[in-house]
Amino acid sequence: MYMSERQVVSITEANQNFSAVARKVDERKKVVVFKNNQPKYIVYSIESMPMELSNDEIIDIAAKRVLKRYHKAFEELAK
Repeated sequence: MYMSERQVVSITEANQNFSAVARKVDERKKVVVFKNNQPKYIVYSIESMPMELSNDEIIDIAAKRVLKRYHKAFEELAK
């Protein structure tokens, strides 16, 4: 997951000043909250929240990625 340093806040900052975190979410669509120097939570605005996918959709996306990545190998195997 790509994130800029402007999308990162500490758990302390989130606890002490949630309104500032909410403003960052409004500006940047999401904020990653770090706890003990590790990403722990993601705060999204409702409008930019990722869509929920069904298991079939997830499998379809994964299959397309595999086919795209290994297309040449599959062509060789098909010969």
